[in-house]
Amino acid sequence: MRHIHTLIIGAGQAGLAMSRCLSGHAISHVVLERGEIANSWRTERWDSLKLLTPNWQSRLPGHSYSGDDPDGFMDMDEVAGFLDTYAQESSAPIETRTQVVSVSSDGAGYRVATDRGEWICKNLILATGACNLASIPACAGALPAGIDQLTPLDYRNPRQLRPGGVLVVGASATGVQLASEIRNAGHDVVLAAGEHIRVPRHYRGRDIQWWMDRTGIHAMTIDEVDDIDRARRLPSLQLVGSHDRQFMDLNTLQAQGIELVGRLAAIRDGTALFSGSLANHCALSDLKMNRLLKQIDDWSGAEGLPAERFGRTISPQHPRLSLSLRDGRIRTVIWATGYRPDYSWLELPVFDRKGRLMHQQGRIAPGLYVLGLPFMRRRNSALIDGVGADAQHICQSLIHESRRAA
Repeated sequence: MRHIHTLIIGAGQAGLAMSRCLSGHAISHVVLERGEIANSWRTERWDSLKLLTPNWQSRLPGHSYSGDDPDGFMDMDEVAGFLDTYAQESSAPIETRTQVVSVSSDGAGYRVATDRGEWICKNLILATGACNLASIPACAGALPAGIDQLTPLDYRNPRQLRPGGVLVVGASATGVQLASEIRNAGHDVVLAAGEHIRVPRHYRGRDIQWWMDRTGIHAMTIDEVDDIDRARRLPSLQLVGSHDRQFMDLNTLQAQGIELVGRLAAIRDGTALFSGSLANHCALSDLKMNRLLKQIDDWSGAEGLPAERFGRTISPQHPRLSLSLRDGRIRTVIWATGYRPDYSWLELPVFDRKGRLMHQQGRIAPGLYVLGLPFMRRRNSALIDGVGADAQHICQSLIHESRRAA
């Protein structure tokens, strides 16, 4: 049994940022990591993936991108290297290859059991991320035998797919990127699109992320949002980490020969059933995009200039409402339907009736915090660029609570 003032679970960007902040205040701590540093970036991402944010936007407490391509986009090996360097510069006290088995209360602190022994800590910070498990709809259980199923956590490249058609479910950043890549590899692809957010890679000569950074959109707090639960569930922007394409949207995919259908509603008797709301989702997405662009125009003083606007999303006039999964066309289904965190080892009464972790801007209970979740405190809380401010906030809260308890 080992004792420590503060434990951090997870050595990704959130855990490392937290460690850096604690070290700055001379707070003794240890970071527990189930694999290696940046384990999820190394082992749970597809081969061609790049960050959706430019390199200059990779900023953590005391560390930022310093390479020769600030407007480029890091691939997964580069992200892992970036975080490795950060950990080394911070002298982060990390114990790798340490799997947390359970967390329970222990008097005024917490007992953390791992496959390498137990810890007792006064403060515990959960920095395991929001993308531990793929969110797969219940209807997946109704897929006919013989149809392969993959999630983005399993998918690496098109070479692992059997010959034949692929149904990609979900049209956020992940879904559109995978659909495009798989189609380029020669597969017949059907994309089921529900709610999505279309944006251009560039606007008025700047990357869209530059505008969202400078206008304060990324720094928007939970107090500025009418419905924080909905804001936390919004899909990621339809973007790809490349300057080669202005859009990675449904128009682009249709031009590649990908068939669009509406949101997957059910699978019955070997048939996929789709909603008839595709055109409405496309129109709403265009509306959201134009609201964002107007917000940028208003902020930049470009309101009086000719508006830079883009053609609408062209949805199929009569998209199919059903698709047989028994006739041999579709051989694989990829569930690009989002992710969720995994707290199955957390044996504490801190979940709501839907099984979601309850917290107030990262504080769960006395001495217990979470970091790196979507819109935890600000819109960019789950981004490399946003987690640092949240880590600093939690560090100050932890110090304040410790002083009150003394």
